[in-house]
Amino acid sequence: MLFIEGEGHMTRYQQLAEQLKLQIKSGIWRSGEKVPSVRVTSRNCSVSASTVLQAYQLLESKGWLVAKPQSGFFVTPIMDRVLLESCEKFIRPKYNDKLYEFLQSNTNVGIALGCAFPDPDLFPLQSLNRHLASAGRKMPTQSVFNNMPPGNESLRRQIAQRYINHGLTVSHDDIVITSGAMEALNLSLQVVTNPGDSVVIEAPAFYGAIQAIERLGLKAIEVPVDLEEGLLVDQFEKLISQNNIRACWLMPSFHNPTGTCLSTEKRRKIIELAKQYHLAVVEDDVYSELYFGELRPIPLKYWDEEDRVLLCGSFSKSLCPGYRIGWVVNRKLHQRLEKAQLVSTLSGSVPVQEGVAHFLQYESLDSHYRKLRKELSYRQQSFIEVLQRHIPANVKMTLPRGGYFIWLKLGEKIDTYRMYRNLKMKGISIAYGCLFSAREKFQDCMRLNTSYEMTPELAKAIKHIAMEVNG
Repeated sequence: MLFIEGEGHMTRYQQLAEQLKLQIKSGIWRSGEKVPSVRVTSRNCSVSASTVLQAYQLLESKGWLVAKPQSGFFVTPIMDRVLLESCEKFIRPKYNDKLYEFLQSNTNVGIALGCAFPDPDLFPLQSLNRHLASAGRKMPTQSVFNNMPPGNESLRRQIAQRYINHGLTVSHDDIVITSGAMEALNLSLQVVTNPGDSVVIEAPAFYGAIQAIERLGLKAIEVPVDLEEGLLVDQFEKLISQNNIRACWLMPSFHNPTGTCLSTEKRRKIIELAKQYHLAVVEDDVYSELYFGELRPIPLKYWDEEDRVLLCGSFSKSLCPGYRIGWVVNRKLHQRLEKAQLVSTLSGSVPVQEGVAHFLQYESLDSHYRKLRKELSYRQQSFIEVLQRHIPANVKMTLPRGGYFIWLKLGEKIDTYRMYRNLKMKGISIAYGCLFSAREKFQDCMRLNTSYEMTPELAKAIKHIAMEVNG
């Protein structure tokens, strides 16, 4: 199999998937035939096994391949692919060209400070891969059915146990496993809204939320986020009292992009308002394990007595980026979530669910999290110290108590999109402010990823950013 380095704007696994799809179309691999194993393709194409697995999972989600336990991946019948493609023609999502350019730029630079994922060196990927292999050898023939929505039972039980240990009463039957946090959040929004509904989001907001709202034909209504206190709950209350709002998408813990974290009082107030105004709350909780203090933030779901909150979590930012393991917690809507997943991606990856469940059973996740939080806190402090030595004193900057993002407000005369373009030519990426608004606000703001180890190269990149700020 030929693998072309750097083809177009696609990532490595997307390139690999596209080439295999072309081979299937040309008849090299026919319906029912087994494609080369992950190990063989990894060796032949000089890429990692996880890259090959991502490519195969992408083709599986698109209907080109099917995974058979203990056997490998096989080409699907042509009618299966025709039916899937005909269904997809009815969905015509809007794509933000600038966002697409930005996401691709983070794969083509040396210092990816605009990247949404933490430094991959922080995670036990070798150990995870061993557990993935071990679980694969033990998988029973019925695994493909046992891992269909709502997902692997062992994995759901262990996620439920972690919530219970943090004071949240959850059953594994309340949990639906998804292909990463974005699927969890998209499915949640989908089951509580109809096209044309209004949805409250934060301003600034995670760009994935903005794209999901546009794709589903919804109207985004923005509520400001204070750089110290987080969401302005008084304005949130005023807005929902004056408008017909169906749902809200909120990130109360270490908000992306600002890093802010809501107080307990504000969290309780949000749930009171959701009850009063009959709102569904999609809670994006993917960063809550990355706290720097003594206590993990309590999710909004804790105060939810009416099952209005769809609590969405993931291991992508805290344990295994690239494995695409996410979930939704909601008892009342779990069947609707399962059905929505069945008609979209069918299910998450069977081997990956088995592998992560195996890791959680035999390794100490809490030990990993303690080390991760300590290192992220140290790296953030080092990053901010270097940055503050070079940027003007009037630049406003968040000092988060968790996560790995900082948000900078530079001044009205500065255009961070122009900065982004200039820095990209130097091999540095930043996340410019307009990405985080449905109305292209925050032109003078940017988000930076502080999860990387402070090296001379990183210090030099920070100086280049400061030079752009100083003009």
